[in-house]
Amino acid sequence: MDTKLDPARDDLPLMANTSHMLVKHYVLDLDVDSESRVIEGTIVLFFGDGNRFKTQAVSSQDTIQMESEKDYTFRTTEPCHVPKMDASTFSPQMGYNECAVCGKGDQDAFDNDGNHDNRECDSEISSSKYCCDTGNHGREDFLLVLDCCDLSVLKVEEVDVAAVPGLERFTKAPKLAATPEKLRRDIVRDLVALPADAWREQFDWYARCSQAPGCGELFFDTDSWSLRIRRTGAQTAADFPHAIRIWYKTKPEGQSVTWTSDQDGRPCVYTMGSPINNRALFPCQEPPVAMSTWQATVRAAASFVVLMSGENSAKPTPLREGWMSWHYYVTMPMPASTFTIAVGSWIEVKPKTSPSDELVIEHPLLPAKADFRYAETCSHVEYPCRFQDASAATQEIIPHRVFAPLCLEGACQEALLCLVPPCLSAAHSVLGTHPFSRLDILIVPANFPSLGMARPNKEDTGHVSSSGASVVKHGLNPEKGFMQVHYLKGYFLLRFLARTLGKETYFSFLRKFVHLFHGQLILSQDFLQMLLESIPEDKRLGLTVENIICDWLECSGIPKQALREEQEAEDCKRSGLAGRVGSEVAKWIRLNRRPRKRKRGKPEAAFEKLSPDQIVLLLECLLEQKALSPQTLQRLQQTYRLQEQDAEVRHRWCELVIKHKYTRAYEQVTRFLQEDQAMGVYLYGELMVGEDARQQQLAHRCFELVKEHMDRASAQVVSEMLF
Repeated sequence: MDTKLDPARDDLPLMANTSHMLVKHYVLDLDVDSESRVIEGTIVLFFGDGNRFKTQAVSSQDTIQMESEKDYTFRTTEPCHVPKMDASTFSPQMGYNECAVCGKGDQDAFDNDGNHDNRECDSEISSSKYCCDTGNHGREDFLLVLDCCDLSVLKVEEVDVAAVPGLERFTKAPKLAATPEKLRRDIVRDLVALPADAWREQFDWYARCSQAPGCGELFFDTDSWSLRIRRTGAQTAADFPHAIRIWYKTKPEGQSVTWTSDQDGRPCVYTMGSPINNRALFPCQEPPVAMSTWQATVRAAASFVVLMSGENSAKPTPLREGWMSWHYYVTMPMPASTFTIAVGSWIEVKPKTSPSDELVIEHPLLPAKADFRYAETCSHVEYPCRFQDASAATQEIIPHRVFAPLCLEGACQEALLCLVPPCLSAAHSVLGTHPFSRLDILIVPANFPSLGMARPNKEDTGHVSSSGASVVKHGLNPEKGFMQVHYLKGYFLLRFLARTLGKETYFSFLRKFVHLFHGQLILSQDFLQMLLESIPEDKRLGLTVENIICDWLECSGIPKQALREEQEAEDCKRSGLAGRVGSEVAKWIRLNRRPRKRKRGKPEAAFEKLSPDQIVLLLECLLEQKALSPQTLQRLQQTYRLQEQDAEVRHRWCELVIKHKYTRAYEQVTRFLQEDQAMGVYLYGELMVGEDARQQQLAHRCFELVKEHMDRASAQVVSEMLF
């Protein structure tokens, strides 16, 4: 495969050969350095059987059908700095000890076998010599391929899980007859196969294994999109080590994480799922079929809070002076792209009237005696599922925390905290059991892309090779994140289905669908097929999966069904709340047509108070007017205090300001472009197309101020507009 891709048109490659080996669990042990903008440490990968593992042994020549025919240079350890890690990794509640990883001077933590030394090794071995002179009679060794980009991989080694005392009892293979290599593979195979009710013990052993010494360095090489690993003599996936440790560090320019400043101007970093998911955060298997569990220990300066998409509400453990350690884990197998992290000087926002710590109390995933009466309805791979817990089914509001920069604490207390419980309750009433036991909400920095985690990523977005490698169609096109037609069409499709089938029928189906397919990868076709099959044929109104796909997916534009619905919505504007907006629009139009000087004694127009949604609709209607006077715009701003409204309202207001060249409000456009960077991308285009020198100067000035903090895709799209 040509790794020199044009990001404006090419597909995002998913290179991992998941058909041969699947990651079942990741253990990450990382340090976050905000000064150098680097995350470094180790990741241990535990493998299970791939899709074709038991039926076919495949050579490396068959493994990657998408790669080019060029030779790769494989190497062993590069001279590197390995961070010291010297304090508690796991939460006190779980009773775990530190996952220590030794650098120079820390060798006493493990056997003195040199496996963790930063010694110099032969840095390059030619791949052709490596493949032909291994005693395999011309047969190549198996090649493990992981998705990887913008990472400095320092060392790869097999983990000697057999050196962990007591772990050998998990393997069913005869110990005396097994070779050391086979014994290690058998131990991992049986460890990943432990039943769901033993997950705490399983995670404890995963952690112990991640501390085990290495037992042989592996040859590896990287290209633009992958990390390739070989072990001499391992000709098939069955022979390849099933537990490997990778020492690596991220790069400041890596596209999976964004180093920036929060609203207080303090440094922070967060994962950004688009456009390349998490491959620039850790080596992984990106195809969604590779669902895995994980546990992660992250160390950062004591002034920082570490938030992750884990199931536990982690609390920090003090380390050496000025450092804290945080531990999170996930027991539900999920795609690697769902792994998220945010590190910054956030504060937990709590209600003014409730100073207690009730919201952050750690709740066990399952009670000691769980009710498994729903077990027969679970069709996913085994994990400790909340849908099997009767008490979880009635839990409308799960424990939750809200984090934000200090400057937004008051706003969150007044406007956000009160909204979370009813939102959680509403989600429960529609969809049923919450899939996770808790929720963290973070107010992200201004440069967070609005659709940052919405990049398409499913198994059949492109050709899937026999190795499991595939592509995400147009995944590298930075403009795709701002082309929301597909999201709008999806929204209107769901509205169309609810309206056509009836809300009661539709929402009842949604609840059933979630209950039956939680924990699984589901395609749109599966959803539509089940929906129609749940409705008697005489009530389907001629709907089929085929015609829905044809009308909504394969054809451009909004289908005629949605257009008819929109016409009905327009009719509804004449009554109710929308009707009130219509009458207000008429008042503003009349005001705009009046002479500049009001006649003495004639009362001014009285405008009604409107909700934010109504103000958005009002401004959209006024955008259709060819001309609005500065006096009208000033009155509009003062009446609704537009500069203090939410981003949706202010976006429409900025459009009005730009369209009518209302210079007195240019400062508010500047503020919007700085504080709402993802939403502001469209406004840059508006500022440029009018060919007004002052507006174009404003666009250039704002971009210069924020371009270093913008996410890469947004900056590229804006740059193409301006230059």
